[in-house]
Amino acid sequence: MHSDLVASRSADPRNGSPQLDAVSLAIIEQLQEDGRRPYAAIGKAVGLSEAAVRQRVQKLLDQGVMQIVAVTDPLTVGFRRQAMVGINVEGDTESVADALTGMSEVEYVVMTAGSFDILAEIVCEDDDHLLDVINKRIRALPGVRSTESFVYLKLKKQTYMWGTR
Repeated sequence: MHSDLVASRSADPRNGSPQLDAVSLAIIEQLQEDGRRPYAAIGKAVGLSEAAVRQRVQKLLDQGVMQIVAVTDPLTVGFRRQAMVGINVEGDTESVADALTGMSEVEYVVMTAGSFDILAEIVCEDDDHLLDVINKRIRALPGVRSTESFVYLKLKKQTYMWGTR
């Protein structure tokens, strides 16, 4: 067992997150390139045994550092309209953000500083569905003062390579 396993690393005192060494980052990078890459192939690339890679991956998952998920293209599964919605809130921003996270059409919620209090990415079947979500559900939330919608016309880049480069 390697003494530098992720679990044995101390947390970053500034934010409580686990500190990741170069090998853990390399494992994450391998999985970002191909989430189905075999542990033996990852081990060869990063200089560990298959068992050591399996152990590190499990620790990274347990610590919430990463997830391994299937990412779909919304267009290919029947969702033809995506939009980012900027939301201004009067009062408690967190309660509005919490309500948004409960909506199945909302894929991404972030509380921000700047022109909007919250940004929410919405994936819908069509324009009528988007209108319903914004007009009848988001604008109806207590505290929502205003919204501004940014409808996606074409996705040029989407990456999941954060944190390793």
